[in-house]
Amino acid sequence: MSSYQYDVVVLGAGPAGESAAVNAAKHDKRVAIVELQSAVGGNCTHKGTIPSKTLRHAVKQVVQFNNNPMFRDLGEPRWVSFPRMLERSRRVIEDQVAMRTRFYARNRIDVFFGTASFVDPHTIQVTDGHGARESLVADNIVIATGSRPYRPSDVNFRHPRIYCSDTILGLSHTPRRIMIYGAGVIGCEYASIFSNLGVKVDLIDTRDRLLSFLDDEISDALSYHLRNNGVQIRHNEEYSRVEGDETGVTLHLKSGKKMRADAFMWANGRTGNTDTLKLENAGLESNSRGQLQVDTNYRTRVEHIHAAGDVIGWPSLASAAYDQGRSASGDALSKNSRFVDDIPTGIYTIPEISSLGKTERELTDARTPYEVGQAFFKDTARAQITGDTVGMLKILFNPRTLEIYGIHCFGDQASEILHIGQAIMNQPGESNTLAYFVNTTFNYPTMAEAYRIAAHNGLNRLH
Repeated sequence: MSSYQYDVVVLGAGPAGESAAVNAAKHDKRVAIVELQSAVGGNCTHKGTIPSKTLRHAVKQVVQFNNNPMFRDLGEPRWVSFPRMLERSRRVIEDQVAMRTRFYARNRIDVFFGTASFVDPHTIQVTDGHGARESLVADNIVIATGSRPYRPSDVNFRHPRIYCSDTILGLSHTPRRIMIYGAGVIGCEYASIFSNLGVKVDLIDTRDRLLSFLDDEISDALSYHLRNNGVQIRHNEEYSRVEGDETGVTLHLKSGKKMRADAFMWANGRTGNTDTLKLENAGLESNSRGQLQVDTNYRTRVEHIHAAGDVIGWPSLASAAYDQGRSASGDALSKNSRFVDDIPTGIYTIPEISSLGKTERELTDARTPYEVGQAFFKDTARAQITGDTVGMLKILFNPRTLEIYGIHCFGDQASEILHIGQAIMNQPGESNTLAYFVNTTFNYPTMAEAYRIAAHNGLNRLH
């Protein structure tokens, strides 16, 4: 067994691991990264963010084509199968892998493919697919192994009609009806994708409203548009058993309801990828969800071992993972590090959702006076031009100082639009003000102009 010495070894080549490794290499450290899959990119590239968002974009393009009167002369609406949509995802994944492989080569980072496990607090053993083993000894270790869908033992995921958010990407046909159990971000995104493909969707929610962490108005808008597109939402339900047969899947709910569809997708919870790491050999242990506890510098209870990304839990977003990984390796090298908590929410339903800061409910519960400024996309010239008139921008602000408390956006390009407001909210002291949007000239026509409209709308509400 060969043995190698490094300054930093990173476990996992997803967003957090990549960022941690590259940051360490930029500080002239000898770095190795270990990846379980046969190519870099992690679950983000191969099973999560990239394929699902590419799939969503392809579906949205077909919907826009079919709904655009200008293309009616070309004949009947086009129908594209789910597997055909996935082809585009595979091409994007290939491009992402090639790009990220160049990152490691350019920064002279050694990449090992195989299963990583601790031998002791400073030693990692890597076992490849042929059983060959290599030993990596490091001064510092960053765990960024990500997460996978939680799969309860009483659901038979080996059945060809029962899927999770990983295996759904191998769906080889377009079902006529699908049941999605779990109405979190992943469940809502896939409900939106399938319903826009013309698939009948039953979305089973274990709670009393969709995405309750969102502003109530935005959550209600999502519910309305999903239902308007044919999604049947069932709140406050829990499964008792899932039965698959040759022709479909039957879902039994504790409420006594029995539902049936061609396919079933489990989208309820995720588990940290720590079960094969042999954490006990490093003096660590995970919680019941396979996650590691860290402090505000991303240190575990073992001083030289840091963790970042989905493996530490909240917020389990690729955007946050990049910054967490960089901060984790930065702290390990006594360089710049920050706790990542300024995180916008991006939900890629159709239409998409993005938000940052306080909701109306949170401000009301805290007895914080606030006012609301709104801009509806149907009233903006750019949305009228593109045809994406569904949606709104909502700004919550202090009626006396005009400090912005929260920004909530629902509609096309919401995740892009939000960043303008995020930049202003991050300004220190009195520079975080609604007045910026009134006193700044925006390009016309643009979606960003919604900020000016919302600001004037809010100011008009003041006495």
